[in-house]
Amino acid sequence: MESSTNISRLLAGKSIGVPNYQRAYSWDTDPSNKSPRQVNTFLLDIKDYVNSHSSTPYYFGHFLFEEKGENKYAIIDGQQRLTTTVIFLSTLYKRLKEIRNIDKVEDFDDDLYISYCNTIKHRSQYRFSTVDYDNQMFRDYVIDQTSNNHSDIDTLSKARIVAAFDYFTAQVAAIEEKELLTLLNAITHAACTTHVVKDAAEAVQMFIFQNNRGKKPTKLEIIKAQFMYHIHLHAPAEETESILADTTERFEHIYKSISLIENYLDEDNILNYTVKIYRNNLDDISSTDFVNENLDKADSIAFIRDFTRLLASCFTQAAKFLQQERGNMVYHALLVSADKGIMFPFVIKAMRNGMEQDGLNLLAKSLEQIFLRNRVIGTRANLLWRLNKCYQEMKSDAMTVVNHIEWMKNRNDWWGFWNNEELARCLNMGMNHQTAKILLWKYENYLITSGKSGYNPVRYDSIETPHLEYIAPQTENKEADNGYCSYDEDFYNRYLECLGNYLLLSGSHNMSLSNGRFQIKRDSYTHLQQQLEVQRMTTHDLLWNKEKIHQRHLKIVDYLMQVL
Repeated sequence: MESSTNISRLLAGKSIGVPNYQRAYSWDTDPSNKSPRQVNTFLLDIKDYVNSHSSTPYYFGHFLFEEKGENKYAIIDGQQRLTTTVIFLSTLYKRLKEIRNIDKVEDFDDDLYISYCNTIKHRSQYRFSTVDYDNQMFRDYVIDQTSNNHSDIDTLSKARIVAAFDYFTAQVAAIEEKELLTLLNAITHAACTTHVVKDAAEAVQMFIFQNNRGKKPTKLEIIKAQFMYHIHLHAPAEETESILADTTERFEHIYKSISLIENYLDEDNILNYTVKIYRNNLDDISSTDFVNENLDKADSIAFIRDFTRLLASCFTQAAKFLQQERGNMVYHALLVSADKGIMFPFVIKAMRNGMEQDGLNLLAKSLEQIFLRNRVIGTRANLLWRLNKCYQEMKSDAMTVVNHIEWMKNRNDWWGFWNNEELARCLNMGMNHQTAKILLWKYENYLITSGKSGYNPVRYDSIETPHLEYIAPQTENKEADNGYCSYDEDFYNRYLECLGNYLLLSGSHNMSLSNGRFQIKRDSYTHLQQQLEVQRMTTHDLLWNKEKIHQRHLKIVDYLMQVL
């Protein structure tokens, strides 16, 4: 492979693939073009170059490859740009087929057909492949264009590939042949530089020290590279290949898990949870410092094997929890209220220890209770420290944690930061609005299921942009007969900022109300059960006053004291 080349020569006659231990496709697209992402910027840059009528080739950057065999390469650095290039080229050829009214690329004239064979596919040989778990969809949707089925999209990276292809397709749909050929020429003749290594250790080392463009590497990516480089330097010669293969396989598994959960969890957070589970300690420490410290020890190779095995397992369990959370309201309630840096180590450790489902549900309920108490009370006492001992002692039985949390809830001495007395006191005060929204969501589900059958609780994320509404508005309505009581000092001190006067609404609903008359607000309260409850409470007099606020507040607090 030439060190100074262009895109056409880079791809021609070769098989280039993204190794599974690398991140899957991560460039985003904004179909509206209002907030251009990497894919949008890619196209804007190409168009700007074409419109500039420059006589010098468009420069496409530097690529790093590891040689895997005759004309076979793994791309180590630059895979996002190269993947996007192949996607864009595929849309150009698709549009050219439409203009020329042909079904097969073999029907192109010689120059176009040769260009296609060099950059996209020659007979059954694909010039570029993405990670294994996305590659069949990549071929079907982008290269061969034999499927436009979005129902098969089960990873965020697949969704990004489809979004990029659909965006490019829409952008070139009205472009005529002359301009298409100009774009095609600009891309295929775009200049680039390459570096090819035959030793994976050298490739990894260059990745560590040169990968400073585009998206910054995550801590997980850097640690992965450190591990592989360290194996090459320090593993026994006769074991190097097997240890490297085992580590690579673990990271293939990790990246498959990442593709399933990256909408919900940051990979570096799971790395931090893994460190906590490895140390059996909830204390927050730097994951990179922890890894570097262990790589300096005599048993560093054993550490790499043990830690990557645990890391893969933690990613698997996190993905499993998030998958189950979609159908498990106990898990969902925990996720909504949790301090994730404490919650996930508990849950992942419990799942790895084989805790039964009943135990996991019990664990989730107890953790949710203490997390919500901590949110409501807002004490400066460190919850992590108070949970650390039961975390360390937890095995496959939830009762170690459940009993400890019950003890925390019922302490009446100086240690009783989260006891019932403190909870009741703080529930009767104003509170953080995000916390109030969660409490009202729980109350909503209580109203939905109370005394009824066949009604399913509503997920928090199913409420469109949850907002906290003041039924009696923060700014006093000065109209006559406005439906509210007077805003005296007692009202400001005891009634305005309390759960009885808060209501959960969608964002669009809340913004439409402002501080209008109660009668107008009341007419719009037709969605959630708590809105209907306010309607029922005011049927006879159409008034929202201290008495009604106090009545509703007591009911909400009584429910919360029972479930928290």
